[in-house]
Amino acid sequence: MRELVHAWFRATIRSTFVPCAFFTGLFASAHAFAQEYPARNIGGWTVAASKDKEGCFVTRTYEGEGETTLLLGLDVDGGNHLSVLNANWSIKPKDRWKLTFRLSNGGYSNQPVVGMASQGKQGFVTNFEAKFPSYFAASKALHIYRDKVPVEQLSLDGSGTAVAELRRCVEIFSAKTTARAREKGRSGQIPKDPFAPDAEPRSRD
Repeated sequence: MRELVHAWFRATIRSTFVPCAFFTGLFASAHAFAQEYPARNIGGWTVAASKDKEGCFVTRTYEGEGETTLLLGLDVDGGNHLSVLNANWSIKPKDRWKLTFRLSNGGYSNQPVVGMASQGKQGFVTNFEAKFPSYFAASKALHIYRDKVPVEQLSLDGSGTAVAELRRCVEIFSAKTTARAREKGRSGQIPKDPFAPDAEPRSRD
């Protein structure tokens, strides 16, 4: 489950939690981005760039019933997205629930989530306040409940180092996004040296 995932996070959750229908092929390969930020293993977590280059994510798959997969994505705009999937769960895409998330030092009650499915696993996706990645990084475990029913109890060992690398990945693409925005402010027809003897307008292509 190390394929590169992330673009669906933003499309799946905005403030209105609008689910999308393009979960098929969600875990698409991102070999094209390997030169800019190759995926890497950090203490049992995989950190990689999103396919759309607008953020990065950290993911880990746990052994046991249904092999739960946990993914935390971070966008260049500061948004974050958390997804948890398991092959045994019956939650369906677009289902809406409110779950309780408990970290080592605090948590979130009645947190809205939306159901999703990918590659034989079902689960949910949600987003949190901007400080959530820091709380995630400082925690030893994440416990999730549906009322009094335990949904999942996962170790977050090594998450601090993994989230630090996640932020570094996002900084790389944030810098590239800023550079592209600056470039858009200039005409593409300007030659590198307009005073050169052989200078002529660049092609629009």
